[in-house]
Amino acid sequence: MRQKKIALINDITGFGRCSITVELPIISALKIQVCPLPTAILSVHTGFENYFLDDYTNKMQNYIDSWQLNELKFDGIATGFLGSEAQIAIVNKFIENNLDSFVMIDPVMGDHGKLYTSYNKAMCVKMRELLKYADLVTPNLTEACELLGMNYPSNGVISDSRLATMAANIAAKTRGKRVVITGVTLDTDDGKSITNFVFDNGKVNLVTAHKLGSDRSGTGDVFFAVLAGSIINGENLIDATRKAANFVTRCITYAEELNLSWNYGLPFEEFLDELNHY
Repeated sequence: MRQKKIALINDITGFGRCSITVELPIISALKIQVCPLPTAILSVHTGFENYFLDDYTNKMQNYIDSWQLNELKFDGIATGFLGSEAQIAIVNKFIENNLDSFVMIDPVMGDHGKLYTSYNKAMCVKMRELLKYADLVTPNLTEACELLGMNYPSNGVISDSRLATMAANIAAKTRGKRVVITGVTLDTDDGKSITNFVFDNGKVNLVTAHKLGSDRSGTGDVFFAVLAGSIINGENLIDATRKAANFVTRCITYAEELNLSWNYGLPFEEFLDELNHY
């Protein structure tokens, strides 16, 4: 018997509840050892007006070399925000040297039909190349469109049949053939729900949750952490997605009760002890 390990590749942000700062405690609560590989260190996330950022690109390979010299192996590799073509190339090489790991890629590139200001089309092309190693990919609709080189739907609303085609086309580029397109508004919705479209080796399921309030920083990171940890623990994709969606809803409900600013993220700390009881 042994404890499972995930190599978690993302930035570390001091305030704002996002990236490794939320993913590490959530995955740890799921009884998995988290081994962070930082891509950058920020004082607060970029949703704040004033932030300090220390780019970690030039240190990442030395960090990885130390892991390899110590012959460390990981049950899972989970990637989040990658800030440059160079970082994507470093991660690509790291995965190539750890092909026995279950690889989960959250292609953090943009939202609401727009790329993040730190992203460009060349980086999107490199991200597409990373898909070949993925056992699971979790894009939002914007990122799914970018991965396929498609135009984002004008109103951000899409049909489930079109989503099925998109998910199948993304899955075809991966080794695991599993895709969850997150946070989608379907054209059959009443505007009060949000859907996660689950594609698992050709099987399709919808996990729908009630939509609460406006967007909040770190929501995707919380969702991804629960999903990644649950998958490494052996849960099937639909159950893991449902657990992640339920946990996010629980946290957002409490954030609304506290009237937290959107850039303060989700108050997940209150509910960590519930993660193993969903």
